[in-house]
This record gives sequence, C-alpha cells and structure tokens, in this order.
Amino acid sequence: MRVIASSAETYAFVDRMRTDGKRIGLIPTMGALHEGHLSLVRLAKKNCDVAIATIFVNPTQFGPNEDFQKYPRTLEQDLDVLRNCGCDLVFTPTNDQMYPAGHSTYVEPPNVASHWEGKIRPGHFRGVTTIVLKLLQIIPAHVGYFGRKDYQQVAVIRGMVRDLNLPIVIEACETVREPDGLAMSSRNRYLSAEDRRRALGLSRALGSAQRLIENGCTSGSQIEQCMRDALLAAPVDSIDYAAIVHPETLEPVESILSPVVGMIAARVGTTRLIDNATFTLG
Repeated sequence: MRVIASSAETYAFVDRMRTDGKRIGLIPTMGALHEGHLSLVRLAKKNCDVAIATIFVNPTQFGPNEDFQKYPRTLEQDLDVLRNCGCDLVFTPTNDQMYPAGHSTYVEPPNVASHWEGKIRPGHFRGVTTIVLKLLQIIPAHVGYFGRKDYQQVAVIRGMVRDLNLPIVIEACETVREPDGLAMSSRNRYLSAEDRRRALGLSRALGSAQRLIENGCTSGSQIEQCMRDALLAAPVDSIDYAAIVHPETLEPVESILSPVVGMIAARVGTTRLIDNATFTLG
C-alpha cells in the first residue's frame, strides 16, 4: 500500500493506472476509521482494480462551534487497518495542500442541501462539495463510495456530480451497525457508557417508525411524532430533527404513497449523532 501526501504525485499515480485501463474506486474519509469505512474499501476492492482512500479532516465543513479541533485523528491506526483491507493507495494531504494560501474558490451545493443538515449547519455542505470536488480533481476515479448513514451528504454529492457533469458514479453503501443497532460513526468514541446506551434511541426510533408504517400508517407527521417520542424516551438530550422525507428531494412527506426516508439528528451528551432508514409501505 502506498501512502502519498502530495496531490501531484497522487494524480500522476492515478493517471498511470487509468492509462493502463484500470478501474479506480475512491473512498473519501476524515480518518478515525471504523468497520463502516472498511466495508467501502472492501467493496471498492471487489468491484474495481484499484482502491484509493483519502484521509483528511476537512476544516471547511465544520462550523465555528463544532468539533474540528477535537475530531479524532488516528492516522497510524487508520493506515494499519487500510493495509490489512488491501487498500492500494492512501492520500493524506495537509491543509496547505488542499487549501493553499489565498484559496478563495468554493462550490455552492445543490438545492437538496437546503434542508436538515444544511439549515442547522450553515456552510457545512459548501465545505463538503468543495473538498469532494477537489479530491475528484486529484483522483479522477470511476466510482466514489460513500456511506448511506450520511444520507443527505450522498444526495448532495450526487447532485453536484450531476449538475457539474462529473464522469464518476457515486455508490451509496448500506449503513454498518453495531450488534445492538447503533450506526457506526467516528464520533461514537466520544460517548460515555451511559451516553452510548441512550444513543440507541436513534435506531429504536427508526424501528418504531418502520413498525408504524408496516401497520398501515401513512401520515408523515404521525410517524415523525412516533420517532420523537422514542428519542425522548431514550432519552436523548435534544432533537435537531426527526423527519419523513422524499428519498431524492429530501422534502418533507405528509402522506406516504411510495418509499420514504426517516432522518434523525439528535444530541446525546455533547455528541451529535445522525441516522436514517428507508421505509416502504406494506
């Protein structure tokens, strides 16, 4: 496995691989890797000739009061697990590589960014689209692999790829969960034992919504209330949103006639967690 910090060296490597007819799979990460990330690497290894991961804690997607400074940075451990997964190359740029002095160009995200995370975290998706486009310029992959846990992020990236005519396929991969149902996240390591127990309220809320829909409920607002009740029973400390939305536009759905997505963001202790699930009638 090669580890490269230089964008020019990384581009040259990928260019050679593409010239040789190799299919490139890209897994962008911010490090602090867990089984969810590694499942993306394995899928890239299965479906592509070359699997490339990136590790970069992107400052432009963090707000002024968010956890950029304390976000876990575990580079050596991350490299070990990527090596064991068979990853071919890891791009580990510095801030100066990605945002050199005088950097002033940003990517405005598509409309699907306007709700939910985009409303609560102003500027977040501008940072996401900017860094992802920059990574795709350095690593012109054929397929990009992203976790479905960040459902809105995947929708935003797909919208950017479509709107800017980028020649890449975006694969959304299923959320990997702990045996008790907690969605894997780099931020889970912030949770105390008690907070982790309460964090199970997110997956339980989604399960309650699923059961309500299976029993014939088609009212979006009623199902949202069901999710909120389950979160408060956990209890979580605060709820940013518990929404039933259209799977593509992410607009709220009042009457369920086709598949919808339940999206949750809540705080447990000092940790903000998100989760989601797709629901179908009957």
